[in-house]
Parts: sequence; structure tokens; C-alpha cells
Amino acid sequence: MYYSEYETEPREKRMKRKWKGVKDVLYAAAEHSGEFRDRLKALGACPNDFKDFADYGRIPPLRKRDIIGMQEEHGLAWFLDREPGQLSRIYQSPGPIFDPEGTEPDYWAWSEGFFAAGFRPGDLAQMTFSYHMTPAGLMLEEPLRDIGCAVIPAGPGNTEKQIEFLTQLPVTAFVGMASYLKVIGQKAEGAGYDLKNDFRLEKAYVAAEPLPESLRSEVETMFGITVRQGYGTADVGCIAYECMELGGMHLSNYRHVEICDPATGEPLADGETGEVVVTPFFTDYPLVRLATGDLSSIDAGQCACGRTARKLTGWKGRADDTAKVKGQFIYPVQAAGVMGKYPDVANWQIRVKNPGGRDVLVVLLEIETEIDEKVFAADFQAIMKLNPVVETVAPGTIPADAPRLVDERTFD
Repeated sequence: MYYSEYETEPREKRMKRKWKGVKDVLYAAAEHSGEFRDRLKALGACPNDFKDFADYGRIPPLRKRDIIGMQEEHGLAWFLDREPGQLSRIYQSPGPIFDPEGTEPDYWAWSEGFFAAGFRPGDLAQMTFSYHMTPAGLMLEEPLRDIGCAVIPAGPGNTEKQIEFLTQLPVTAFVGMASYLKVIGQKAEGAGYDLKNDFRLEKAYVAAEPLPESLRSEVETMFGITVRQGYGTADVGCIAYECMELGGMHLSNYRHVEICDPATGEPLADGETGEVVVTPFFTDYPLVRLATGDLSSIDAGQCACGRTARKLTGWKGRADDTAKVKGQFIYPVQAAGVMGKYPDVANWQIRVKNPGGRDVLVVLLEIETEIDEKVFAADFQAIMKLNPVVETVAPGTIPADAPRLVDERTFD
């Protein structure tokens, strides 16, 4: 079973349809987006100069760090084809960056992915992504409602309450991070629950972090469920999703996805590893060739599920100086704003680890005097949306030329 006819259309037909979507974005951006007009001007081009995907690949990608500065300088409306009050919602993600949401049905295009993961009308889904400022909770709730599922807007944290919902209500589906579902399972087992008899879970849809096969297998075995993942961002929504056959994530039918050379932005051939660059088919907030910073490759093989879209082969690291932790991006420049409140900090570094498969954010502070670590952690969390482990070290411990952000995670 498929959610839409696009999932099984011939590839040649799909690419013709996607080229029409890309052209609509091109013309909308050229008319309404100050950002894209500036890019075209620097390129010495107009929309009519781009006749096919090869031409399109000559447009320099747009990077999120540039959007942050442009939004600060020009305001959100500089990017839009309408007044902000005519949108559906406006979120804010770390950066900070505003994420507009238009009014079209299934705007973020997650419905196909949920359906491919086995979500059906009548499922009761427990949503553990945040509903506060960032788009994840509502972004993933609305497609569930479109399918015909009911949703418990649990949000993140408060694990005891999560267990209460899962045991007292007929919850059949979990939506959130696989690492958090593992934590829920471990705490429930510690409280004496039998996860296969006291819970009614059948499936989980996970996102916002890498999913190593070891973690998938552990959670599936723990609960006796299937776990499938989706891949997307707060800017563009769904980029790709897994089906029951696994072996990669099918590219969304509602975005044009390229794998590009991180240095030049030029598209690479299928099978080569490069940066994921996405054009969502938005015309209210037209984003032309948005560079995600994530590395992957494309598998052009046929899938046994019958879906004809090519697949991303999985997350293979970052191409820039950011890291994604628990669904939130860490920008060193934003962290520097927090450090500016503490003049006694001589140097600092952020380290991301995942002991036991659970992400931990460690902030090292070089400082001679004492610091209230709880106050610092609260200030950091208020800006970065993540609660750090704070460690103080003696001045000179962190090399002067050391990177501000070090991702030490492994995903075996």
C-alpha cells in the first residue's frame, strides 16, 4: 500500500514533475526573495537561464549560517512572497533562525514517510518532539492527523509521565528519538513493567539523530516493535524516509535533493558522497538549493517495496562546523554569545559524545575562578536549547587553535 501515486511513478516522469516544481520555486524566488535576487545578481543570471537540472546545479547553494545573518539584517519578510501574518506559523530554531510555515496541506511532506513506516488510521501516536518554539512537534503531528491517527502531544522529557501514557492508554505508535525510547524502556523495566505485555506499542517513527543499526535492533527487541526513521530539517521538512524494506531512505517526492561537492556546490554522481542540498517546493518561502551541511550519497537501485524514488544511504557526518544534537543544531558562533556573559572564561570548547548511544553535550571552560555551573548551564540552555554537562579546566588545557566544536560520537 502507498500513500500517494507519486511513490510508484516512473523515474523519468518523476524528474519531469520535479523540474516543474523547481521552476516554480525559481520564479517565485526571483520575484519575491531579496536573498535569491542577490544570488542571481552575483551570478549575472535570470531564471530563464536555467533550462534543466544541469543548469540549476550552477546556482551557488544557500547555507543556513548565511540565512541567520540575513534574517538578522533584513528581517524574515525579505525572504517571503507574503506578509508574515499570512503564514500558518513561524517557529524559531537554534541559530537563531526563523522557520516559516505556509498554509498548504501536508506542508512539511511527512505523510508519505509515516505511511511507509506502517502508520494507519486509528493508530494512537505518542509525540515526544517539542512543541515549544521549534517546529518538530507540530510538523510531525499534522501528517499523523492527515493519515487518521490520534496524537498525544506529550513533548520531550518527563519520562515517568511518558510511561504512564504508554501503559494506561492504548498507544500503538511512538514518535521521537530512538535514544529516548530506549531510555523510556529502561526506566519502565526498572519500575517493574513488562515492555511487551504492559505496553501496546507496535511501531516507532524516529528522527533528529543518527540511527545506528545496533540501536534500532536494541529498541526493536526491547519492545517487540518495528522502528523506521525519517530525515529532514526545520527549514524544509521531510527530505527522505525509510520503508519496510530498509536499505536507505527514499527521497521525498516533494523536494529536489542533490548530493553536491561541499566546496563547490556542484552536483555529484549517484554513489558519490557529498553534501545534501535540498530545494523544497515552497513558493511562499522559496529556498533555492539549501545546503544542509549533512553528508550522504544516493543509491539509484530499485527497492523491493515498489517505490521508485532513489534512496539516501544514510547520514555520513557533517560538512560544516556545526553538529546536530537531539534534533537541535549547535552553532559555535551562537555559543560564543553565551560565553560573552562570562568574562572570566579564558577559553572554551564544546564536545559532543554518545556513551551508550545517548548524546551528551559537554562544555569545557578554562577558568581560574569558581563558576556557578548550574547558572551557566541554564544560560546555555536558554540560548542553545540543550542542557550541557559543564566541566571546568585550568587555563592552557585547551589548545589556542583548537576547534570550538568537536563531535566525538561514533555510530557503529
